Amino acid sequence: MSEQPLRLLIAEDLELVAEALEALLSTEPAFLVVARVGRGDHVLPAVERYRPDVALLDVDMPGATGIEAARLVTAGYPDCKVILLTALPGSGHVHRALTAGASGYLVKATTGARLIDAIKAVAAGTIVIDPQLAADALRSGPNALSEREQQILRLVDQGYSTRAIAAELFLSHGTVRNYLSTVMTKLDARTRVEAVRAAHRRGWL
Repeated sequence: MSEQPLRLLIAEDLELVAEALEALLSTEPAFLVVARVGRGDHVLPAVERYRPDVALLDVDMPGATGIEAARLVTAGYPDCKVILLTALPGSGHVHRALTAGASGYLVKATTGARLIDAIKAVAAGTIVIDPQLAADALRSGPNALSEREQQILRLVDQGYSTRAIAAELFLSHGTVRNYLSTVMTKLDARTRVEAVRAAHRRGWL
């Protein structure tokens, strides 16, 4: 009796990319694409329903990031391996991805053959990280921003004022200003906008 194909879930908000991934992976006899979603907050319900062996998650999706979705999937369904895919590599994401329980982290510019090999390797229990991303992560070290600092900087990125951030997070105006001052120091940024750009560049958001 032949082995059952690996059941795959694809989470990608760009329809064209999602279709290309599904088309590529469907050519491999060892794979069966059982679900495709376009939002991060749709990943866990899809895993619950379709029980994939491997979930391929885009890092940047509406609803929830791929890393946030990976954390939920690996906590609730540890038998489902997660591979994160990114179009904009950043060293900080590697540490966050591994902390979230992901077994793979690859750039979308990888070849189809490498992606197929990575899926098979991850399903077999191996951790697969793009070599360049791994090297960048070793050079830069882990994310220097705390969870709260990242939360505040994400709100800045969404256009929130300091007072709006304070109201959103139930903090005082002065506390938010202190957080932002610390963040700008860590990122060697003169303004909040520069801090957001620097955090994105390093993969810390």
